[in-house]
Amino acid sequence: MTSSPGTPSVTQSSVPPQAERRPTTRVHHGDSVVDEYEWLRDKEDPATLAYLEAENAYTEQQTAHLEPLRQRIFEEITARVQETDLSVPVRHGDWWYYTRVQEGQQYAIRCRCPIADPADWTPPVLDSQAPIDGEQILLDSNVEAEGHEFFSLGAFSLSDDDRYLAWSVDTTGDERYTIRVKDLRTGAIHDDVIEDASTGATWSADGDYLFYTVVDDAWRPHQVWRHHVGGGEEDVLVFAEPDERYFVGIGRSQSEKYLVISLASKITSESRILAADDPTGEFAVVLPRREGVEYGIEHVVLDGHDRFLLLHNDGVPNFELALIDPADPSDRTIVLAGDDTARLEDVDVFASFVAVSYRREALTRIGILPIEGDGFGSLHEIEFDEPLFACGVGANAEWDTPLLRIGYTSFVTPGSVYDYEVSTGRLLLRRQVPVLGGYDAADYRQERLWATADDGTQVPVSLVYRADVARDGTAPTLLYGYGSYEASMDPGFSVPRLSLLDRGFVYAVAHVRGGGEMGRHWYENGKLLAKRNTFTDFIACARQLVADGWTTPERLVAEGGSAGGLLMGAVANLAPEDFVGIIAEVPFVDALTSILDPSLPLTVIEWDEWGDPLHDPEVYEYMKSYSPYENIGPHSYPAICAVTSLNDTRVLYVEPAKWVAKLRSIAQTSRPVLLKTEMSAGHGGVSGRYAAWKERAWELAWIIDTAGAS
Repeated sequence: MTSSPGTPSVTQSSVPPQAERRPTTRVHHGDSVVDEYEWLRDKEDPATLAYLEAENAYTEQQTAHLEPLRQRIFEEITARVQETDLSVPVRHGDWWYYTRVQEGQQYAIRCRCPIADPADWTPPVLDSQAPIDGEQILLDSNVEAEGHEFFSLGAFSLSDDDRYLAWSVDTTGDERYTIRVKDLRTGAIHDDVIEDASTGATWSADGDYLFYTVVDDAWRPHQVWRHHVGGGEEDVLVFAEPDERYFVGIGRSQSEKYLVISLASKITSESRILAADDPTGEFAVVLPRREGVEYGIEHVVLDGHDRFLLLHNDGVPNFELALIDPADPSDRTIVLAGDDTARLEDVDVFASFVAVSYRREALTRIGILPIEGDGFGSLHEIEFDEPLFACGVGANAEWDTPLLRIGYTSFVTPGSVYDYEVSTGRLLLRRQVPVLGGYDAADYRQERLWATADDGTQVPVSLVYRADVARDGTAPTLLYGYGSYEASMDPGFSVPRLSLLDRGFVYAVAHVRGGGEMGRHWYENGKLLAKRNTFTDFIACARQLVADGWTTPERLVAEGGSAGGLLMGAVANLAPEDFVGIIAEVPFVDALTSILDPSLPLTVIEWDEWGDPLHDPEVYEYMKSYSPYENIGPHSYPAICAVTSLNDTRVLYVEPAKWVAKLRSIAQTSRPVLLKTEMSAGHGGVSGRYAAWKERAWELAWIIDTAGAS
């Protein structure tokens, strides 16, 4: 069989596809680079889809022997999950709001029931198997998803009087949403339809107007629009941000008194406010943007006077909390000073207290600041008794509340919902996600170890494993990493992960620089011209696991996605001998090509994270020195599995496609190199819980097999 020009030269799926070489040349800063696979960027070229389909067929053939294991893992997941279930209700106005999931259905159903006693703040304990008095189904995502291969719910926004619901959906994975409005009293769906919006939707106080953002051709939310619900007139452009480095969002203060437009680049931010009961008025800047200064605001009422809490990093890298007067924002009173031991991350303001979220010693924390007259009392930290955990402020819809809803989890503790009683300091457990099949947390252990990086920095590594795992250097191990955008990989429970742990795996998370686990300096030392620290930290963590007797390179698999996929590609080039396999989901492996092209989605805003190689020769050379696609060498590689999505707008499918094609042509390796493309999904992969479980079962089977643990 002879392949036609441009199609993969493959006659059967047992033969690795070989993408056609179509050399193109790019020249920057006097450096000429020939790229033989850039043509795969063209989705309209039939040869591109043919190549992706050929890769899918090859991957299916190469992993066909894992189908029984995949099915077994999927069955393990479903056997542990309570498939018909209800969330803990959240109070808003006269209603308790909650979601229910039904066995056999992919998506959640959003509901509400009336509050029986307004004086009782205890959420009702609902029975998923019994009728609920006064229940109203607000939105059934299973109905919304009918006829679509992909479904994502964006906005789910209630008007202040609980009468109107605005919701938005994406049915392709390209993150462009359609907004609709429903009258919850009558059940009627308005004729109003807003196309091509970004995810959110925010109501004015009177429920007459809806504010939303739209994205530009680069998928950057850049404009705020006002829609008069049922008015029939054209929508009004409220704000437009021309600087391509800034994302635009709109929401309401916790008190609901103000509409807030938030502008943010990677290093600079600005807020604009408008009274929510004056929706056609003009937004006012709180503090003008200053390059390198990030801040956020929240409305607080002190002794009957409106003030703002300002969380900022002006001269304080780990952020500081200050009080300002809207009439004179430059006059600040420090509420919580910044220091080197804790990174202040967020504040949630209520009528009688402030919840402060921060990070210390690579763990999340929550502190309570009571409001006392025209000031604040002392910060009280909510304590938890596990060595590793993650906590965060949950859904709190009411401003004047005696309780704070908190989410809590750890590697061994399933997701838990607490209400913290501010007046007494009591933690009231409302629900812990049930894990069926006899799960016992005592069967597992979690701990922290420290790896020494090349420059002597101590890098935290979090581990979870079964208590009966022998520390004799033979345990199959999965090491996960991310390390970008100051994102922290916090300990959390996972039902699918039990299918690894119960097969003797050690699961480890490398908290490498570029993330935010250890404060702002941790992030600063893993970005721009310090990006290589992210990769060498991860390698140090892998070697520490071996040195401490947990595993060997022959049983160690690495995993990362998106920017973590860049990490995977980099360590595959730098230390291929340290891993038996690498799985990279939607991987950012052709970083230099993407960041050189300002016409691509989200590129310009990324220059604050990676540097600007288009205009800066030093950045160009530095990125070229680590970008995975640029540095593939003629040596042995671990087994590679790249998973991507055709409609991903954040990391385009072409990056892993080119990466795999070039690996096939250059690498000298006997281990398999696989590419799996979801043909109707976006950056987050497939939609629907059963589809997601099957996808994870597919990945876990590959990991188990590659580590020799099947």
